[in-house]
Amino acid sequence: MKLAVLTVGGDAPGLNAAIRAVVRAAAYRYGSDVVGIPSGFEGLLRPPQFWSLAPGDVRGLVRRGGTLLGCNHSDPFATPAGDRSEEVVESVRWLGIDGVICIGGMGTISIAARLSARGVPVLCIPKTVENDVPGTKVTFGHTTAVELATAAIDNLQTTGETEHRVMYLEVLGREAGWIALHAGIAGGADVILIPEIPYAPERVVELIRERRRKRKPSTIVVVAEGARARDEEQRWPAGRAAERVRQRVSEDLGEHEALVTVLGHLQRGGDPNPQDRVLATRFGAAAVRAAHEGRFGNLVALRGSGPKLVPLERVVGRVRRVDPEGDRVWTAVSMGISLGRPRGH
Repeated sequence: MKLAVLTVGGDAPGLNAAIRAVVRAAAYRYGSDVVGIPSGFEGLLRPPQFWSLAPGDVRGLVRRGGTLLGCNHSDPFATPAGDRSEEVVESVRWLGIDGVICIGGMGTISIAARLSARGVPVLCIPKTVENDVPGTKVTFGHTTAVELATAAIDNLQTTGETEHRVMYLEVLGREAGWIALHAGIAGGADVILIPEIPYAPERVVELIRERRRKRKPSTIVVVAEGARARDEEQRWPAGRAAERVRQRVSEDLGEHEALVTVLGHLQRGGDPNPQDRVLATRFGAAAVRAAHEGRFGNLVALRGSGPKLVPLERVVGRVRRVDPEGDRVWTAVSMGISLGRPRGH
């Protein structure tokens, strides 16, 4: 069997570990060949770009961030020259590829599902630091991003306590607040604002004043980039959500010395932690097994005790969001953390 592997979308810690797992599992378990496709789906447009990958080519990649193959957000169904998806179909046939393993997030999965409907034998491995892919308990890259955000909270805690300031930290999470919630709990934040729970600015103000009455002059507010107030229709651009919260809260407090830190793409880069290395390796090996069993058109997902396959059509068009009434939110509130809800909620 001849497999192709490509990485699509933005960076996430663990991409190289997944590529390595595909190559090694194919070679050692099945004696199969693997070709790497550079620059995502763009590498399968005419003329296709590829090179053979052997275990020696991926030596040491398990611990390295980034991706050996490079990646971008190209969509063969919507290029500047129009729909070029037929070129992808033809390239797969011309190269004699028996299965294409696509590593990416929701955009990648949507494209792969459309290619699958065109007869391309595809499998998807979910990667995104935001952890918003449905069908799987977790995506690789997420825990490394949470570690970074938690470390940032730890550092901001000492500065806030020293300078008696309100400290705002904006983290990734346009559609889902998993990073903000997990890092906020782990870092001992005082307020966590996520897209799933529109916040009341006056409640944040009340909490800060209440803490000061208790001689707690510093407050840590973690803001997912997709968070918005109850009275706001639109979400703010990435990098502006925390600043908007600061503006509204500072106006009511009558002070403007609060500090905003935006982590941005720092959360996407760097080497993966051990948990993400293991998860990416498990996903890569499971994808190779699924290919040899002919189970194409599926997403490799972590469900129950191990990797399982979920049909792509059950994933496309959905987002895995934080449950506002779920265990994690309940735990945060039980720790005294405010989610910005008005009183009575």
